[in-house]
Amino acid sequence: LEQGLAGDFVGFDRSALPTAKIGLGVFLAVVGCLFSLFTSAYFMRMGLPDWQPLPLPRLLWLNTGLLVLSSVALQCAVVAARKGQIDNVRLGLATAGFTTLAFLVGQLMAWRQLTGDGYLLASNPANSFFYLITGMHGLHILGGLVGLGRTSIGAWDGARPERVRLSVELCGMYWHFLLFVWLCIFALLAGWAATFIDICQRLLT
Repeated sequence: LEQGLAGDFVGFDRSALPTAKIGLGVFLAVVGCLFSLFTSAYFMRMGLPDWQPLPLPRLLWLNTGLLVLSSVALQCAVVAARKGQIDNVRLGLATAGFTTLAFLVGQLMAWRQLTGDGYLLASNPANSFFYLITGMHGLHILGGLVGLGRTSIGAWDGARPERVRLSVELCGMYWHFLLFVWLCIFALLAGWAATFIDICQRLLT
């Protein structure tokens, strides 16, 4: 994770807008649009007669808790990095990495449970959407682990404090965003989003 500074205007604080954060923000906006398209397609497809919702594995509740914990751990690492507490930074990064790996393993176990119960990818459109959306989210989590690994190496190898701080902050931004996306996905798959929209439509009509 490289640090760059943006802003050549007179009176502009160049340290206020690292270009890495701007770039990450643009990337997250694109990812957000991607998942929004998936969500829109999900709502449009679920209205057709052949749509048969699959049961939500209880394991997804545990996985959600693990992802929340990883996001909290990274936020603690961000706070520690701003205070120069490198030991706490390392602890936060290690905790985030472990819980994120556990989340991915849990997702694979949920997939295995569903396929074992006969909910195969091509057997129903609802199944296809479940595997597509959760799979795409998992791939973005996996990509984030690469950045988290590089950040952890820098924290353990004694990289410059300001560089470690920026890298940890970028990881924190990414994790918080993916947690938000996952909570939306979870609500969608659990049927809460559809119920909420239905209630809103009834109130407006």
